[in-house]
Amino acid sequence: MRHAPLPATIWRDPIMLLACGLGTGAARFAPGTFGTLVALPLYWLMSGLAVIPYALLTVVLFIIGVGLCSYTSNKLGVHDHPGIVWDEIVGYLVTMFLAPVGITWMLVGFALFRLFDIWKPWPIRWLDAKVAGGFGIMIDDVLAGIYAALVLQLLYYWLPY
Repeated sequence: MRHAPLPATIWRDPIMLLACGLGTGAARFAPGTFGTLVALPLYWLMSGLAVIPYALLTVVLFIIGVGLCSYTSNKLGVHDHPGIVWDEIVGYLVTMFLAPVGITWMLVGFALFRLFDIWKPWPIRWLDAKVAGGFGIMIDDVLAGIYAALVLQLLYYWLPY
């Protein structure tokens, strides 16, 4: 389904600007992929955190995201407009929870997250279609992040060094 481009108001509304990944959601193609790119430096900054602070910060960003996405979705009049990419940012942070250290793993995590976010295996597609509001926008990407995290961990433990 094709949606209208994001309106210029996102640049003047700080809540919409955050929900749209500091404007990366305005990309003409693959806004979810461009939005996920915002998560890379954020993850790099968070990667030095211990497990509990990392998890807590990710949960806080999820909770904030529910509000950001709900507000922006209502302003745009479209549930889960492709330009809303805060969910991709948090989904990638979920993917990288307890991930192995290194740029290679960051990139593998990126690719896996995008794969699961686009593919939407069960129940991700169902959640995407059935759960409304900001929580609905966020939860399918969190589940895609969990799937990607599991595969990332399996790759780490199965691949010979």
